[in-house]
Amino acid sequence: MADVFSNVLKRPPSEDAEVNAKKRSRSNNGSPMPSSSGPAVDIDKMVSEAQAKAKAVRARLQASRGIPDANSPISSPSPIPPPPAASSALSRLERMKARVAAATGKINATTQQRAPPPASSYQPPAYDDEGLSRARGGLDVGLHPALLADSLQDVRGSKGRQAMQPKFSTTAAGRTESPIPGAKAGKEKLLLDLSGPSLEDVRNNPYFDPNLGIKSASVKPRHSRQLIFNQKGKYIQQAAALRRQAQLEAMKKRIAERARQAGIDEDLDVEKAFLVPTPPTIEWWDEGLVKGANYAAINDSSNLKIDTPDSIITIYIQHPVLLDPPQDKHIPPQKPMFLTAKEQAKLRRQRRMANLKEQQAKIRLGLEPAPPPKVTKSNLMRVLGEEAVKDPTAVEARVNREIAERRAKHEAANEERKLTKEERHEKLAAQQEKDAEKGVQVCVFRIDNLANGRHRFKVSKNAEQMLLTGLCVMHPKLNLVVVEGGAHSINAYKKLMLNRIDWTENAGPVPVQEGNREALASWLAAEDERGELKDLGLNTCRLIWEGQEKARAFRKWLGARVCETDAAAKEALARGKMESFWTLAKSSKPS
Repeated sequence: MADVFSNVLKRPPSEDAEVNAKKRSRSNNGSPMPSSSGPAVDIDKMVSEAQAKAKAVRARLQASRGIPDANSPISSPSPIPPPPAASSALSRLERMKARVAAATGKINATTQQRAPPPASSYQPPAYDDEGLSRARGGLDVGLHPALLADSLQDVRGSKGRQAMQPKFSTTAAGRTESPIPGAKAGKEKLLLDLSGPSLEDVRNNPYFDPNLGIKSASVKPRHSRQLIFNQKGKYIQQAAALRRQAQLEAMKKRIAERARQAGIDEDLDVEKAFLVPTPPTIEWWDEGLVKGANYAAINDSSNLKIDTPDSIITIYIQHPVLLDPPQDKHIPPQKPMFLTAKEQAKLRRQRRMANLKEQQAKIRLGLEPAPPPKVTKSNLMRVLGEEAVKDPTAVEARVNREIAERRAKHEAANEERKLTKEERHEKLAAQQEKDAEKGVQVCVFRIDNLANGRHRFKVSKNAEQMLLTGLCVMHPKLNLVVVEGGAHSINAYKKLMLNRIDWTENAGPVPVQEGNREALASWLAAEDERGELKDLGLNTCRLIWEGQEKARAFRKWLGARVCETDAAAKEALARGKMESFWTLAKSSKPS
């Protein structure tokens, strides 16, 4: 069985003989040993064929350039002597060398044949790109197109011609240079056009937006500005007008200051308060958008300052300053949480315990000295012990002295914390101002009779102390009190007027100062014609109106005003635009 498989895998004897005939033995250095058998290579024939091809190429080049073959100054290259016919491998190498030498000799011959013609009849030579590329490549293979330009430049540069120059200017100085020397006539150097598009091109452009304006697309011509001379005395007149205006403003300030000092500023501008102001010819918010003194100028579109450079409408957005809403001032403060007596005692005990632990820790660390024992009459025997038994009288005196010292120290600390009279007034005024900032409350009281001088004093003095503004109108038939201020002050004044003052009491006449108009009014006297005290048993004080206002109507408390007639009473109330309260007080009926 093994013999069968071996016979199958072996090649036939005939095939082995043919292969063995073709095999060659190797030399010691590894290269194939030249065989003695085989067909001989005709090297002379191959060299002659290469020379024939070189001659054909040279003839074609000369024919294309117009140079006859007979007058060729360079003879054909001498044939390469054939090497000895050693082997087929050496013959192939020799053939390749022959082709390269033939191609190189052809290029050198064509280069030597070119002679510079006279300057007057110079013509640029014609190049056979196809032949040059094929000869340069070797083995009858053409050059790559990317290498063809380099070969042409090398050949043209070998004749002494100038190298290729760029067709554009690379620097600002080179834009105005003359054309490249040696270039053809009529061809100038191309310059970069930096000018913008013309006006016609912009208008013919289908993507041009006419709303943007043609001015931005074209260059505006620059015009020289003319000299404008000012007339003589122009700035002198302007300075004189400014001085007159300053003098007028200073005079107004002096008059207002004197009127404020004299106390007659409330009488000013009474009639002006009822005059309706004339509407302006143009509102202030439209002055920056219209050229002109009135709205008639908007009929002409050229007077509208919307797209002009001096318009107040810009691309910027003005963010106003955020203000707190005014209604937040009227929100009542959050009421504190009230604790029971047990909860208050517990918190106090815990607070004192924490302070005591901290003090004990400092004493243990030596940061504070240990306090002396607190001796009282109740713990006298327990704290002192033997000392109390030895001399009880001296110990008791010592204990009384320490108790007095502790009491004096406590009272001194209280006095230090107490505010002075000026500080109390300042604190009260600050609280009242803060209370008034939350909102202005107004109350109107109707009093039947103010014959008691003490009542008149309490009404005016409490209004001044509570920083309330308003006035008291005294009339033979009725009396009206108008007050305005903060909520806390108004509530205190309401309690005074409605609860605390006894309006039925008549304490008798009071001392009257000189110049007091109240003393001249008979209905304000505490006694009647017979010298008896008036009966005020039916005298009452009622609240006829209360509410909230945006701002104060009076600048201060004006005090009591004696008015004989209804017209005088309305005139006194008209300064704060409250004359309607007089009509309301007269129409109100006693309860």
